[in-house]
Amino acid sequence: MRRAVTENGKIARDARESIQECVSEFISFITSEASDKCVKERRKTINDDDIIWSLGTLGFEEYVEPLKIYLNNYQEGDIKGSKSSDQNGKK
Repeated sequence: MRRAVTENGKIARDARESIQECVSEFISFITSEASDKCVKERRKTINDDDIIWSLGTLGFEEYVEPLKIYLNNYQEGDIKGSKSSDQNGKK
């Protein structure tokens, strides 16, 4: 949210809480669909492909490619906080 607001702009606590609630609901929605897929396939673990599948199935196709790119960069250690960057001392 900070990047969308001017340098001196402020974000009200209610606005932050509302956005957090929406984000949590979105994550639950996507994860629930992925979980249902895993149950049908008799698997116990949700993986990245399940989440990507859920996004496409639920009408969020525009998020699929950016997420694939992000995951690829994360797995290669190009993103701060990824396991690879922590082990390699990068970023």
